[in-house]
Amino acid sequence: MFTTSRDILNLVLSVSIAIFAFFLCWSLYYFIASVRNIHRVIKRIEEGVAKAEEVVFLIKEKVKSNAIYLTVLGEVAKRAMDFMKEKREKKAESKKK
Repeated sequence: MFTTSRDILNLVLSVSIAIFAFFLCWSLYYFIASVRNIHRVIKRIEEGVAKAEEVVFLIKEKVKSNAIYLTVLGEVAKRAMDFMKEKREKKAESKKK
């Protein structure tokens, strides 16, 4: 079967190449699986960031609309205080006369 040392060398080389190809495929499989998991994690993070942006936008809109209401209420309160002040002043003037 093996007549020369060259035949043994060729057999060893072919077995070595086969083992190398097997480990290369195995490593490539685990590398692809790792990249796939990383992609899934990044996708989940992007979804979480998108949800957080939506919440922030909703809160911003609520605060903005509430700020308008608070401004209006503040103006109404200011006018009411001015009205009460004028009424007291008129009452005080009418008592003096």
